[in-house]
Amino acid sequence: MITMEDWVTIKHLRAKNPTMSLREISEILNISHHTVKSALLRESPPERAVKENEKLAPLKEVIFEMANVKHFRGSRIFEEIRSKGYSGGKTAFYAYLERIRIESQKHYTPYETAPGEQSQFDWGSYTVLFSGVLTEVEVFAYVNSFSRGPVYEGSLSNTQGSAFEAMENGFIESGGVPERVQTDNARVFVQNASKNNFQWNGRYLQFCAHYGFEPTRSLPGHPWSKGKVEKPLQYLEDHFIAGGEFVDFEDFIIKLKAFQHKVATTVHSTTKATPEELLVKDRAAFSPLPETRYVGIKEEIRKVTFDCLLSFGGSRYSVPWYFAGKEVWVKVSRGYYLEVYSQANKLVARHVLATVKGSVVMEKAHYRTTSDRTGSFECLRELFSEAFPGNELFVEKLQAQKRTNAKTHLYQVLELAKLYQKEDMMKAIKLCLEYNVFNAAFISGYLEKNFRQTVTLPREPLRYHVTKEPVTRPLIDYKLPEQPQGDTVHGTDTDRELPEDTLAAQDQGDLRAGGGERGEHEALVSGLPAPAAGAAGALEDRALGQREDAACVLPASETPGGV
Repeated sequence: MITMEDWVTIKHLRAKNPTMSLREISEILNISHHTVKSALLRESPPERAVKENEKLAPLKEVIFEMANVKHFRGSRIFEEIRSKGYSGGKTAFYAYLERIRIESQKHYTPYETAPGEQSQFDWGSYTVLFSGVLTEVEVFAYVNSFSRGPVYEGSLSNTQGSAFEAMENGFIESGGVPERVQTDNARVFVQNASKNNFQWNGRYLQFCAHYGFEPTRSLPGHPWSKGKVEKPLQYLEDHFIAGGEFVDFEDFIIKLKAFQHKVATTVHSTTKATPEELLVKDRAAFSPLPETRYVGIKEEIRKVTFDCLLSFGGSRYSVPWYFAGKEVWVKVSRGYYLEVYSQANKLVARHVLATVKGSVVMEKAHYRTTSDRTGSFECLRELFSEAFPGNELFVEKLQAQKRTNAKTHLYQVLELAKLYQKEDMMKAIKLCLEYNVFNAAFISGYLEKNFRQTVTLPREPLRYHVTKEPVTRPLIDYKLPEQPQGDTVHGTDTDRELPEDTLAAQDQGDLRAGGGERGEHEALVSGLPAPAAGAAGALEDRALGQREDAACVLPASETPGGV
């Protein structure tokens, strides 16, 4: 009987040289031409008959029972048959055991969910080429279970903040929040994965409360319970990651989103429709998104220097000029960008993270001066009238009060309007008209102190006990006792009489009655006289600090298991 190699060689020689005779082939391989003839007539390769082991023959039934009924390990079965008189070797035994052992086939019952009921979230680590350099990236996958619509997000880090950001982007791109999200037992979600002492991660519960969905998890060793997200990741690896080359991380993100669109517009083999078509039903059942993104305790605060730079990770980054001397939020996005947010939780700057410590990353637009601003004062007046109709008196009084630099102030007011809500700006303009003060610094200080954005929890209670509202206290509780009216504040731009606070003058001996420029500005913002404004400002800062702490950190007693 010829070997497998000879059979393949005979087939190859005849296919390559159809005119070659049987004897020529037999001479090349040194075999009989009859063997060559029979090999060419065979449609399948020859199979060598397995010779039965005479020493194992009497023990066949015993071995089969122990392997497939009792499910003994091979070493245990070998010991048992040794005690029953088997004198053969291990190699022959294990070869026989491999042929007769019946592998248990796992089977699962598929289940479907209603629109908006469930989404699944997972991620994988991959090594890809960025301009010929091997780089490890994380790809997060968020899949809506009903529509099968995937949202892929790339990142250079796999921290908890990166996972939360990817899930947030999944909510935003899907157009709403499902009833529950299925995850695995990663530490970013689960503190203790055991059945008896299971405990969710505390920050993840805060994240769930902010968006109003119920967290669920797959049991350890049960990846099939979230197969709707496991398969898209495998499909991504086979059809996008394998063999892919990219210029840089930004090119990777662009191509990843293009692949996501391709998947969303392809007919799914189970639903017989495209995820894009079914996503319409999902969106109709989703809960609405909250007004702001989640702000956790790991987001950091930085003080902007007066040269419009902040420090992060050993390097310095620029921010718009109107944040000089103020505090801003910073966080790392996708492990690649540094994002800067105002106290109103609005994105004001975004930089690629510096790879070398000590770098200074600057953007020219953050340093715009009067000479760079295009357009005349009349052009800015028209823009202001379009943004805030009915408030032309503000511009006229601003021009009369700030004759030399009215254009600068008006431009700064319009820039502030990009960062705050229109209603908040209208209140600030009304206050300017009330106090007869017209400058950008007054409006900026008023908005910063009175319209800071805090994290709010959802209205509907969840199955977990969380604080429904941030613990806040109105600033009026900190207002100092007032003196009978009659005195006026001098040295300011206001004509309105304000109450004098005698308690501040008695207890705060270091505050002079005349007040400096800073005290006058705080008096106009808070409604208190200049000497008392400094004391009220300190109390206000303390109250705001308490509000931020209460809004961002849930007490341990309010979460399950004390997380």
